[in-house]
Amino acid sequence: MITRIVNAQEGLDEAVSLIKNGELVVFPTETVYGLGANAYDGEAVRKIFEAKGRPQDNPLIVHIASVSDAEKVACDIPDVFYALAEKFMPGALTVVLPKSDLIPDVVTAGGNTVAVRMPDNAVARELISRSFPIAAPSANRSKHVSPTSAAHVYDDLNGRVPLILDGGECEVGIESTVLDLTSGSPVILRPGAVTAEMLAPYLGITPGSGKVIGTAKSPGMKYEHYAPTAEAYAAEDAARAAEFYDRCVQEGKRPVLLFTDCHAAELGARERISLGADVDDFMHSVYSALRTAEKTYDVIIVEALKGEGRAASVMNRVMKAVGGKTV
Repeated sequence: MITRIVNAQEGLDEAVSLIKNGELVVFPTETVYGLGANAYDGEAVRKIFEAKGRPQDNPLIVHIASVSDAEKVACDIPDVFYALAEKFMPGALTVVLPKSDLIPDVVTAGGNTVAVRMPDNAVARELISRSFPIAAPSANRSKHVSPTSAAHVYDDLNGRVPLILDGGECEVGIESTVLDLTSGSPVILRPGAVTAEMLAPYLGITPGSGKVIGTAKSPGMKYEHYAPTAEAYAAEDAARAAEFYDRCVQEGKRPVLLFTDCHAAELGARERISLGADVDDFMHSVYSALRTAEKTYDVIIVEALKGEGRAASVMNRVMKAVGGKTV
C-alpha cells in the first residue's frame, strides 16, 4: 500500500470518499493524530487494529462532529453530559456513555459503553460531518509514542494506511481526558488537558485507580503506552538527572535530557532537548521530543513535573513512557 501525506484541507474530499468506502484515514486533532474508520462499519474498524498492531480488547473512541451526534452513537445520555458538552466540546474531553446498538462490538471491545469525543479541529469535524462518526485511536504503532505531526504518523504507519491528512502540529500534545459517566459516580479513567479541577464545578469526581477489572471502558488503561524505542527514565530533579547523565556517558552511552528551560543552567553543556517554559509547553512538545530523542540517543532522561492539574496529566504519560523507571 502506498501512503500519501496531503494537506488536510486539500485532501478532505478524498478522505470523505475513503471513509465512506470502508477505508482508513489519518486525521489531525488538537490532542494527537487519529487513525479513523467509519464507526458503524465493523469490518472497517478491524482494519485499525491490524494497521496499529493493537489488541482487539482495547476499545476505541468514537469522534463526533456535533453534540447531537452523541445521540446516534450512545443512548440513555444523562443531563450532565450536555452540561459538560456546552463547556468542553469541542475539546480534549472524552465521555464514556451507554452505547447505541448502531456501534459494533469491535469498537467497544465487546463492552456496553462507548467513549465519545468531539475534536477541536475544524478539518476533523468536517470529515466526520460529511461521512460518519469516526472510531479512532492515536495514529501510531501500538505502544509507541503517540504522533503529534503527520511525519510522526508516516514513520509508524507508512505502507499501512492510504492517506494522512496533514494539519500541522497538534496544539495540545497528549490524548484527551476520559471521564466515565456510566458508573455509580463519575470517574476519570485517563487524565488529560481537561483536568479534574476544571470538571469539579460540573460534577463530583474521583480520580480512577488505573486498574481495570473485566472489560476496559476506555483506551489507554490496560497496556503500556507512549514508549520510545530508547531506554528512558524520569528524573525527580535536575541534580539527579545530571549525575545519571554523567554516569551514562562514563558507561559509553549517549544520553539526552528532556527538560524545561528553567533548568538549563543546572544542566550546563549536557545535551538537552527543550520542553519549553511551562507545563503547557511541556505537554505540547513531550511526545515530539521523545520521538526525536529515540532516533539519536541511547538513554532518554525526562524531567518529572510536580503538582496537580495538567502537570499530573503529563506525568501520567511520562511515567508510562519510561515504564515507571526513575533516577
